[in-house]
Amino acid sequence: MEWQAEGLIIGTRKHGENAVIIETMTAEYGRHLGLVKGGRSRKYAALLQPGNSVQLTWRARLADHLGMFTVEALALRAANLMESRQRLALSQLLCEHLRLLPERDPHPRLYAEALAMHENEADGEILARGLVKFEMRLLNELGFGIDTSSCAVTGETAGLCYVSPRTGRAVTKEAGEPYKDKLFALPEVLGGALQMDKAAEIEAAFRLTGHFLHLHIWSPRQLSPPSMRQALIEGLVNGLY
Repeated sequence: MEWQAEGLIIGTRKHGENAVIIETMTAEYGRHLGLVKGGRSRKYAALLQPGNSVQLTWRARLADHLGMFTVEALALRAANLMESRQRLALSQLLCEHLRLLPERDPHPRLYAEALAMHENEADGEILARGLVKFEMRLLNELGFGIDTSSCAVTGETAGLCYVSPRTGRAVTKEAGEPYKDKLFALPEVLGGALQMDKAAEIEAAFRLTGHFLHLHIWSPRQLSPPSMRQALIEGLVNGLY
């Protein structure tokens, strides 16, 4: 068995005396693991870092085996990421999110969005909007999407402003107004119609995705939210005030 693809390194762990198991995300083969012999040597020290893009060749005797990776550098970003606390936290969070995906299950749009955010040097509002949309897509592709197609009460497709924290269904402003203190705001960045200033909009969007990530993914798997997520969000939001 053999394939070749470009991949984003999202995690590593030691194996034996000098090998490393790397966890990568590819467009064609999804989240995929493989062994790199000699991966703990100086030769690979700068290459096998999360956030780097590499050319992968995977080989195994059978398809369900761990297999062996050979890797060549495509884009070594790790050193530059370390120069910016915000961009390093972003990279770490994206990698943690991608590690939630089922192994070997292709998610090409998530891969493309994660790669684009690694390559884009924008920060502030652009970065925040890209990240919260990524979290929304992650929920959708894991089967826990927030339903913003129509109002759960009236069936209307326009003017959706709130989301139920229990069902994930959206409602219009009129239908949700009596219960708005118990509902999540649905800001424009996530397809809603609720008018808010930039900082409040981003904060509300992350509050919404964070709730459903915890409800459907982190809590059932007995995981804590990624430690860098809250600090990164606070930094992004504070920069918009």
